Amino acid sequence: MVKSPRKQRLSVYLDPRVMDRLAEHAARRDHSRSLVAEAAIESFLSPDAAERQEAATTKRLDQLDRRMARVERDVGIAVETLAVFIRFWLSTTPALPEPAAQAARAKSGERYDAFVTALGRRLAKGPKLRHEISEDVSGPERPDQ
Repeated sequence: MVKSPRKQRLSVYLDPRVMDRLAEHAARRDHSRSLVAEAAIESFLSPDAAERQEAATTKRLDQLDRRMARVERDVGIAVETLAVFIRFWLSTTPALPEPAAQAARAKSGERYDAFVTALGRRLAKGPKLRHEISEDVSGPERPDQ
């Protein structure tokens, strides 16, 4: 029977916030603080710690890259939507004579408020336009294709 070497005692001073985090982590995992601290030190000192840290960093960068691509897509959709709307509006809306223009300006405030309210409801409840637009650039498939 092989006896394991007896563990040695180490006293360390930790910042109160670090100690709190250590205690919370140990409690969540149902382990002693000593066991969690030992595992952390072992991980820190292990030769593959740098590779694990690099892998974690790479994974996080990949996640950020995917999020950035979605943001880029969403902004592109918003810009194109606005451009299509402006082009349509400019091509279909005739200029009004001055008396009618004054009445239109008065009514536009009410219409704008209604628009903002409707937009707020849609943003709160969904569905979002970005979910309605296909990721596939070629467009939806038709049964005759």
